[in-house]
Amino acid sequence: MILHSRTPSEGLADLEARLKQDLAWLGLPPRPWMPPTREGVLDVAIIGGGQAGLAAATALRHAGIAPVVFDRSPEGFEGPWATTARMETLRSPKELTGPALGLPALTFRAWFEAQFGEAAWQALDKIPRLQWMDYLRWYRRVMEVDVRNEHRLVAIQPRADRLVALTIETAQGCQDWLARRVVLATGFAGLGGPSVPDFVTGLPPDRWAHSSDTMDYRLLAGQRVGVVGASASAMDSAATALECGAASVDILIRRKDFPRANKAKGAGNPGLSHGHVQLPDAWKWKIRQYINAEQTPPPHGSTLRVSRHANARFHFACPIQGARLDGGALQVDTGKGRIELDFLIFATGFRVDWNFRPEFALLGQHLKAWRDVYQPPADKQDASLSEMPYLGPVFELQERVPGTLPGLDRVHCFCFPALLTHGTVAGDIPGISIVARRLADGMAAQFYAEDRDFHFANIQSYAEPELYGYEWTPAGPLAAPASPSSSQPSMEPHT
Repeated sequence: MILHSRTPSEGLADLEARLKQDLAWLGLPPRPWMPPTREGVLDVAIIGGGQAGLAAATALRHAGIAPVVFDRSPEGFEGPWATTARMETLRSPKELTGPALGLPALTFRAWFEAQFGEAAWQALDKIPRLQWMDYLRWYRRVMEVDVRNEHRLVAIQPRADRLVALTIETAQGCQDWLARRVVLATGFAGLGGPSVPDFVTGLPPDRWAHSSDTMDYRLLAGQRVGVVGASASAMDSAATALECGAASVDILIRRKDFPRANKAKGAGNPGLSHGHVQLPDAWKWKIRQYINAEQTPPPHGSTLRVSRHANARFHFACPIQGARLDGGALQVDTGKGRIELDFLIFATGFRVDWNFRPEFALLGQHLKAWRDVYQPPADKQDASLSEMPYLGPVFELQERVPGTLPGLDRVHCFCFPALLTHGTVAGDIPGISIVARRLADGMAAQFYAEDRDFHFANIQSYAEPELYGYEWTPAGPLAAPASPSSSQPSMEPHT
């Protein structure tokens, strides 16, 4: 237990010393074992420095592989936590160890107690969102993750020579890199972008937004806002608009009621994290399609955050059917009639869509998707699942037609669209350590197999002596064996 007669900074310094000692006792990171690469060639490039990118980078370092992380955001603002996320607290239980990779001193709890004490931990209900971001900033620092901020990927080209070409845009201009393998830790948007109805293309861009967009909600003060959806992000967006002074918020919900139970939470256990990837395709689809069909209710606290406002209205069985600008207002058609609004927020999730991610367009033309390998029963169709990539055991993309894009399997999808092949783990706090180690262990095995000639040559040339020759004294010559004598019993028969 950490005693708190010391300041938070002193407590944190003690924790960091303990973490350093733990790593030393475990021999982490191990001695370098990868073959050297030429200048400008990385062993692993990770695209995205958020939670998943940090966990993947640290797990790779603990496997003796040195990755470089590229992130388009300014330092300290990677991922959604301090930018587009609008929940007050994380939804996950505070006890989950997240990206700690089995190191107690690397957990959020250790970080929190080191600064605020055990009593404060016991009093904490859920982790405040911005405090989680502070923890991730600390994680990056103490694990010495090599993150290059304000570096945006603009092109990726797998090659037949076991390398992947990357074009990275920076403030100084574009840079060209080569990497032996590339990890896409690009979050929920992953390989696409927001899922919105087609009719939004006819709306002025200043009259609508997706819940994941970076936006100043204070601009909604005095406006009539509509929120489309019944997800956690719908509640977060609605509550933020209300707290920023919106005149009213109408929540347009397609279902007749909120689902009550979170089936995804019921599915979460170590068996899923370890075992989903080994299930037959039919079972992977059955589990995920059922969770999607049942839908996830918004969190209890997030819903109360909205309903405590008298100017919030929940419209059930009210799907949005279209909208147009007329007379300075949005005329929004729903299943219950028309409603006049000033602004629309679509909390409608994400989809794999290469139109959103031109940097991945080449990959999208050639990768194998679930629609290419599995046809679900007619009553279990799900277009969002069908578009997800059909991945290998180390999260690698696979060619739809072998030979059409050599090197595609050197790109690893370590983001939300991996959920159908590997389970809801790549961007998820509960299972992130498990899959980060799966990625790192699998990649280490792949590298070793590719570099076997190098490693065998190292074995052959290894000459560090174990013995020097002075550790023993050779015995003298042995005495000659005695010749047979008459005293020995005769083997001849008696006469």
